[in-house]
Amino acid sequence: MIKIAIIIGSTRPNRVGESVAKWVYALSQLRKDAEFELVDIQDYDLPLLDEPQSAALHQYSKEHTKIWSAKIDGFDGFIFVTPEYNHSTSTALKNALDYLYSEWNNRAAGFVSYGSIGGARAAEALRPIMAQLQIADVSAQVMLSTFTDFNDGVCQPNPRHEKSMNTLFNQVIAWSTTLKTLR
Repeated sequence: MIKIAIIIGSTRPNRVGESVAKWVYALSQLRKDAEFELVDIQDYDLPLLDEPQSAALHQYSKEHTKIWSAKIDGFDGFIFVTPEYNHSTSTALKNALDYLYSEWNNRAAGFVSYGSIGGARAAEALRPIMAQLQIADVSAQVMLSTFTDFNDGVCQPNPRHEKSMNTLFNQVIAWSTTLKTLR
């Protein structure tokens, strides 16, 4: 069965990303066509990129990198839950992406973004990064507004977002299934 990671892309204190990821995960559990797992980059305590070699060489010297590598390598696709900070994604998510290379290759990804305008610019900032990492990002995207889809810091999206979320699941699963043959 296809395995998809729902990656929480923020480590900020009082973050709402965990609440968003739990909403995504709850919806994923209604499906039977893939296996989903929450992955919180905060749990991996990745310092600002500290590997002496390029990730493309796959010669990791730090234990935290080896643990992160093993976790990510076990997935066929990803759903990145990203905040929008200053017209981009979080530094923590960018750092987590930069730690690895081949573990991301030939996999699919979708974006669930949040921010004052739905985090659209964060997802757009991630698309060229996905291309460089050889991750096929799907066109479906879920954008949550911090003004209308949250209540006291808890993700409570408008029900219309469930349809968009299912479209995103469908695309990530289809692409992940196809790309698995390349690995």
